[in-house]
Amino acid sequence: MTVWTPEISISGLAARLERMSSLLRAVAANPPALAGVILVSLLVVMAALAPLLAPFDPTAQDLANRLLPPGGAHLFGTDELGRDVASRILFGARITLRMVLLVSVIVAPLGLLIGITAGYFGGWVEQALMRVTDVFLAFPKLILALALVSAIGPSLENAIFAIAATSWPAYARVARAESVLLRRADFIAAARLLGASPWRILSLHIAPLCVSSVLVRLTLDMAGIVLTAAGLGFLGLGAQPPLPEWGAMMAAGRQYLTDQWWVAAVPGGAILLASLGFNLLGDGLRDAMDSRDPGR
Repeated sequence: MTVWTPEISISGLAARLERMSSLLRAVAANPPALAGVILVSLLVVMAALAPLLAPFDPTAQDLANRLLPPGGAHLFGTDELGRDVASRILFGARITLRMVLLVSVIVAPLGLLIGITAGYFGGWVEQALMRVTDVFLAFPKLILALALVSAIGPSLENAIFAIAATSWPAYARVARAESVLLRRADFIAAARLLGASPWRILSLHIAPLCVSSVLVRLTLDMAGIVLTAAGLGFLGLGAQPPLPEWGAMMAAGRQYLTDQWWVAAVPGGAILLASLGFNLLGDGLRDAMDSRDPGR
C-alpha cells in the first residue's frame, strides 16, 4: 500500500509546475500563439473592467445624437438609437465571455465523462454512447442550435443551453479515442490487480490523462462558440434587446451599412478578433502539446 508523505506531495507538485512552465515557454516562443494570448487577455480585461472603461451607459438612448460617426466623445460613434457603440462593445464582451465560459464548463466535463466511459468499458456501453454521439454529430451545430432555441424560445440562457447541447460530442470522441488506448496500458492493468474499481480507475488514472487533449480541443472550439453565439444573436435567437450582444448589434446595424458603416462593422470586428484570438491560442496549445510528446 502506498503511504502518503510530504516528499511525494512536494515532488508531484514540482513536476506539475515544471510541465506547466514548459508549456508556457512553448506558447511564448510561438508568435501566433502569443498573439492569441494577447487577444484573449484583451477580451478578458474588457469584460472585467467594462463598468470602469465604458464612457456611457450601454443601454441609454440619446436620439438627438443618433448615428454619429466615430470621433470626439464617441470613439466608435453611436447607433440608430444614439447609444455609444464603444460602451456597448465593452459590455458585449461580458456577454460573449460569459457564453464561452458557461458552454465550456458544461461541454468539457460532459464530453469527457461520456468519452472515457465508452472507451474504458467498451462493448454495449461504448456502442450505445457512441451512437447517441453520432446522432448529434450528424447535424451541423448551428442548424441544431437554431432548432433547439426556436423550440424552447429565444433568450441568452436558452442560447447557452442550445450551444452546449450541440457541442459536447466532439469532446466525447476525443476522450473515447484516448481512453481506448489507455485501458490497455500496463499501469491500468496493475491498478485492476490492486483491486481498484472501474470508477476509481476512470477518475484517478484515465480522466487526468485525457484532460489535456480535451482542453486543447476546447480552446480551438471557443472560436466556434463565439461565432455560433453571434449567429444566434444576429437572428434574434440569442440575447434579447437591450442587451449589447455583438451579433444582435450587427443585425441592427446592417441596414445602415452603406452610410453608417461603424454600427455593424465595429461589432463585426470584435467578433473577428475574439474568434481569431481563441483560434491562435488553440493552435499554439496544440503545437506545444505535440512538441512535448513526440509520440503523438
